[in-house]
This record gives sequence, structure tokens and C-alpha cells, in this order.
Amino acid sequence: MSGTSSQRKTAQNKSHTIQTSYSMFKTRVVKIGDVPLGGRYPIRIQSMTTTNTMDTKVIVEQSVRIIEAGADYVRITAPSLKEAQNLEVIKKYLRKRGYGTPLIADIHYTPNAALLAARIVEKVRINPGNYADKRKSNAQEYNDIEYNSELERIRERIIPLIKVCKEYGTALRIGTNHGSLSDRILNRYGDTHTGMVESALEFVRICEGEGFYDIVLSMKASNPIIMVQANRLLVNKMREEDMNYPLHLGVTEAGEAEDGRIKSAVGIGTLLDEGIGDTIRVSLTEEPEHEIPAARSLVKRYENRDTHDSIAPIVNDNKLTKHYNPFSYSKWETRSISNIGGSNPPIVVADLSHKDSISPTDLVAAGLIYSTTENKWDFSDLTCDYIYSGDTPVKFKLTGEKSIICNYRLWLTINDPENVYPLFPCEEYFSSDRPSDKMNFVSVDFKVLSGEFLNMIKNDKTVVLVFETSNKHGMMEQRRMFFEQVIDDCHIPVIIKRNYDVESKEELLLHASIDCGGLFIAGFGDGIWINNQCPANLKNSQSHISYINDISFGILQATRTRITKTDYISCPSCGRTLFDLQETTLNIRKATDHLKGLKIGIMGCIVNGPGEMADADYGYVGTVPGKITLYKKSEVVRKNISSDKAVESLIDLIKENGDWVEKETRS
Repeated sequence: MSGTSSQRKTAQNKSHTIQTSYSMFKTRVVKIGDVPLGGRYPIRIQSMTTTNTMDTKVIVEQSVRIIEAGADYVRITAPSLKEAQNLEVIKKYLRKRGYGTPLIADIHYTPNAALLAARIVEKVRINPGNYADKRKSNAQEYNDIEYNSELERIRERIIPLIKVCKEYGTALRIGTNHGSLSDRILNRYGDTHTGMVESALEFVRICEGEGFYDIVLSMKASNPIIMVQANRLLVNKMREEDMNYPLHLGVTEAGEAEDGRIKSAVGIGTLLDEGIGDTIRVSLTEEPEHEIPAARSLVKRYENRDTHDSIAPIVNDNKLTKHYNPFSYSKWETRSISNIGGSNPPIVVADLSHKDSISPTDLVAAGLIYSTTENKWDFSDLTCDYIYSGDTPVKFKLTGEKSIICNYRLWLTINDPENVYPLFPCEEYFSSDRPSDKMNFVSVDFKVLSGEFLNMIKNDKTVVLVFETSNKHGMMEQRRMFFEQVIDDCHIPVIIKRNYDVESKEELLLHASIDCGGLFIAGFGDGIWINNQCPANLKNSQSHISYINDISFGILQATRTRITKTDYISCPSCGRTLFDLQETTLNIRKATDHLKGLKIGIMGCIVNGPGEMADADYGYVGTVPGKITLYKKSEVVRKNISSDKAVESLIDLIKENGDWVEKETRS
């Protein structure tokens, strides 16, 4: 293949098994100390220390907190030879205190550190984009001879590490990051998940050539869509080449708080639902032990998942694959009814049906704002689009595109049903003699979503379907329902509804992010409707309504289907970090969280910073202690700014480029 940009290899192999039943991708077992990975072993959980590797006491204490929170592995950065040497001291102290948890050395740029670390710890992680390959500003075109010559150079650089790993029984993670692909890979494959996969497999083939197979692979990106597609493609390519290496899953630079957990759950959970993944990390810009409960909640969900209710297999595979490609995003086009479907962003439904009466406070919890100066209801970017009241009347009139959904029998009693629409169980819709002539919501599950049902309803231009499921493997069952629409060439808009009875807020957030987010990143869904009927949460009704409203918009933001706030791409910190990431992220968020649609990257060091935040509008990157470099897109615009003035300088940069707006104040 020629190396010219016009002949880059960008075509995707669409061969992919479309599962309907839960089945793990069977991987080989890789020994990592006394905690083996892959095969039939449980999905392992890990985190990474965030403190200076040379500060032995602090890093040991942090490692202990990670282990006691429930991690199976602890990863520690070794940016140079001295840090690699100190891994032996750290390991000694942990073992002396009775902690036998395997340690993983994280290596970037420094093969000599990897060679030493492989003699000390149980596993070494290297990044193909910067272990032997480099990313330079003067990128060149590679012809086949030059490309193969570079591969041979890489082979010579990695073989010493392979030999040490074989001698000491050390496992090797080959971890590709979307933001740190080399010039050579970018030239040949472009900035694509195809390039991510090939970058890792080049190293795998060299390892196999040396008879080394204790390998773990990872495909990470800050964008959950790219991360999911890259891992699917990796599994597909491994099947083609008769490989079965375990996979480590994570959304890198996911951020903090709810947004970071939602992004991570969308990416990791979508793949776990498909049986992909042997170990996970939920990367958060928080203390590393805070990552473990979220990771444990994700993993626990897949215990005994194979006992789920059966889901009908795909019959017309050819017709489906004509319109659905798991390796690329394409929105399934539906017709527009009012503000649902078509080119409209997905709508949010707030479920208030548990209320005996609905008060103004409930509406405020659902994102509405009461303007005292104008004596009317107002809306923000985080105001729900529809309120579902069930059998409870709403005595407040809404205007604009904010509307009420109620059960059909209540709707029949309303004298003036302007901006109020009925919800039908599917069998009741066909027997009703007076549906709305504007819009009707019809609730269906997979049992009734047969070809006959779709044929009866597909040309009704007033219908919006509400997909429901009680299946333990619910995301896959609802995806199968969307596949039925695709196969039958049906373009009715669909609201994804999920019903829960969950007391833990974090568990609700994680599960809803998987169940709904996994469908949105596949190009399916015109709305989201989350219902949680846990009595403990319903006692504090307004808080409960507000939380669900927030995570609904958060899921749409994470899947990039509806942008309503600032998007932060912030790394979780590690021993390479050159400033206080948590405090800095908080300060930047306070100053910029009103800049809807703006993407801001906050990176602790230069390793993955410029690449991972290439999708960001602005970047804030630590370069040396106490100094920050600011980026506009991928271009450096200001260097060596004192960290105590850097946030202010970032705001000035945003203003200079015309992307700043003042915060609104409401009376």
C-alpha cells in the first residue's frame, strides 16, 4: 500500500457478530502475580496512583486506600529510571504490610524505565504511540519501504523488553491512546480507530514472533463513541488473526463527578454488555479510591448476566448490516413529530407520575424556572421537554415546546388538551376511538414489536413509540427492538424508557448511562425517559426528580447527541502531573461552566495532553512545574504561563477568540 494521504487505509471491515444473547468474548488467561486475568476469571478492577512516585510514604498510603477500596491491581507511573527503581521500594513496603496486590508500571517514552520495571512489578504498560514511535511536528509521508523500515526499528526497540518479561514472568499491556498515535500511524490510517487497532497489533505481532503471549490490550479515548468502536474493531481483528488477548477497558480523561462517571459508564458498560472486557478502570479527576465503587458497580451488574430472558436472534442480517455498522456512527433517521425525531436533538421526559399532586416545586426540580418579573414559567438548556404525570392532572399550563404526557384515560377528561398528549399501552391504542390528532405516545416491549405490529403502525404520522423492557439484558433487548425497525424500514420516532428500583444514586446513574447511552452511541433513540420507583428516593421527591433530570441531560451530553453545557476533558492525574488537577479543574469549571457547547481540555502533563484534547476548543496543559501552556485546538498559543495566572489567561484567550458569553442572571 502506498503511504500517500490519498491512499490511506480507512475502510472498515463490517464483519461483526451482532449478538442478542450475553456471551463473553473468550480470552486467554494472562498471569499477573497471584491475580490472573482473562479466561473465566472475574472482571478485574484497577486504579492508578496520582502522587509523585518518588514520595514513597505517600504513594504507599494511596496504594493501600486503592486496595482496601477493592482494586485487584494498582498502577504507578514510572516516567524515568529513578521512578522505576523506586517501584522496588514501594513494592517492598506494601508486601511488608501484607498487601500482595499486583503492581503495574505505567511507561511513556522511556524504554530503559520499562526494562527495569519489568524486573520488579507484575505487569508493565507501554503505549505504542510513544514507546518506540514518536509524534513530531514535521510529520512526513511514509512509503512502504520507509514504513517497514520503521517497523523493523520498533521491533529492535521492543525485543529487549519482551525478553525481560519472559524471563521474569511479567505481563505486558499494550495500551493505545487515541490522543497519542504516532505520525507513522496517522499518515497511514488517519486519526481513526483503525489506526488505534493497528498500532497495538503491530506490537502484538512482534511479541508473538518472539514467542511471548502474556499480553493485555487496551484502546482508550476521551470520546466514548471512539473508545467503543475501537474495542469492537480490535475484537473483530483479533478474531480474523486467531488472537484472544484480554482487554482492559476505560474512557481516558473522562473528568469528574457525575459527568466523568456517565462518560465512563457509557463506554465501558456498552462493551461489557457485549461481553467485551476483562479488566476496567473508571478514570476520574478525583482521589483514585473514589474510582473503585463505580467500577465495582459496573462489574457486579454482569454477574449471572447469562441467565437473562432470551432475545430473538437477527433473521434478516443482510438488510440490517446494510444500514448498521458497529464501527461507525450513523443516526437512524426517523420522521419528525413536533419536536421529536427527524433532525431534532433527543428530548428528555421527566417522570412525575409518582406524585398524588404536582406542585410548582416539582416543575422547578424538572428544570423549569419561574420568572418573578414576568410572572411566567421560563426554561433553560437543562429544562426537560415533557413531563409525564401518569394519572395525576397538571394544573399549570406550559407554553412553547414544553408539554405534558398523561395516561390516555386522564387525557380523555381534559377539556382543552393543548400541549397535553396521551400515552397508550399498545393494545389500547388500536382499540381507542379518540386518539390525539397531533401526537400519541404508544408504549411497547419486544413481545409486541413484531413485524405485524410495525406494519399496522408504521404509516401513522401521529405515533411516537416508547420502548420498554424488563429484561436483565435490557440494553441488548432494546437494541434488538431498534434493529426490528431498521429491518422493517420503519421510521417512527422512539423514546428510550428505562424503569428502575434503585436506592443508590450512583448505581442509578451508571446503569441508566449504559442502558440508554449504549443505544444513543449506536445512532438509536429520539428521547430519554428514566423512571426510578425506589421508595427511599421518592421520599425526597424534588431532589430525586432533579437528579434524574440532570443525569438524563448528562447522558445525552456524553453521547454527543444533545449538547447543553460545557464539556470538560480532564485527566485523572498521576505521578507525572505538574499541578493540582482537582483544584484547577474546579476553578476552571466555576469560571466556564456556562459556556454551552465549548470543549475544554485540562491535562496534567504533555504525555497525552495535546492528542487527547485535540477534539477540544481550548486546552490547559502542564509543561513544567508551575508553568502552563494554553492551546487553541491543537495549536500552542501561549507558553510558560505561571500557574497562579493560568486560569485567568485561559478566560482571556476564550474572550479574544469570541467564544465568551457572560453568565445570565435571573430574577
